[in-house]
Amino acid sequence: MNELWLPGPHDEFVAAVERRIARFADEHGAALVEVELKDGASFTVSAISAEPGDGFVTLIPHGDEPREVIVPLVSVARVTLAAAAEEHPLGFSLPPPT
Repeated sequence: MNELWLPGPHDEFVAAVERRIARFADEHGAALVEVELKDGASFTVSAISAEPGDGFVTLIPHGDEPREVIVPLVSVARVTLAAAAEEHPLGFSLPPPT
């Protein structure tokens, strides 16, 4: 895809993804969430934030050290949801209900 794709307000996009993750987790147990960027980078994330805004979102990858990756929303190529196996305890943290 060479043309610029804008999905609408980034906070609505993140909220829609979080709703889908919650539905998936309700159906299959804990969700393992992987975000792939158009450049091929891939992150297994514990959370996604609509901050800082202005077309950018923050990915919070799983790991022992604190880390956040701020990316343009248009750089997201794919979000993959899978059931987290017991031997793979990583899951996704949804924000508290509002």
